Amino acid sequence: MATLARFNPFVFFKQRKIVKISDYLDESLISFIDAAGRNEAIDALIDLLEDAGKLPNKAAFRKAILDREEIVSTGIGMGVAVPHAKLKGFKQFYIVVGIQQKKGLDWSAIDKAPVRLIFLIVGPDDRQSEYLQILSLLTSAVKDPDLRKKLMCATSTHEVLGAFSD
Repeated sequence: MATLARFNPFVFFKQRKIVKISDYLDESLISFIDAAGRNEAIDALIDLLEDAGKLPNKAAFRKAILDREEIVSTGIGMGVAVPHAKLKGFKQFYIVVGIQQKKGLDWSAIDKAPVRLIFLIVGPDDRQSEYLQILSLLTSAVKDPDLRKKLMCATSTHEVLGAFSD
């Protein structure tokens, strides 16, 4: 009976955290790019992650992202792509933002529209629930045409961060 008296049911339930996109953004992980194609854009965003010291294994991550693209394009439409992968070695999630400056990129998007906004999501492989929350929040947010316009017209990382703080 003493064991039951010490039983605390709250130990078994994680506190639900309110997730916001801005929690996963970092000024050093936002870039205005001018890539020639999908893979070049992905490489530019991976380089940002590496330069920020947040990438434990560049080759493995690049392979995971490109393998994911081969399964099905992460071009979700509306000029947006959300390449994503989870790997061991990551302690937290990050969203790397790439804004294609000139001509949109062919990403084999579901609506065939060229991509100008790229949100590369990376994080630990053992937090599926948080991963799905981030994907859901981001895809819901970019459905807002005003947000997409703000991002495409942004000229600084502060403006990009501000667009997600509004």
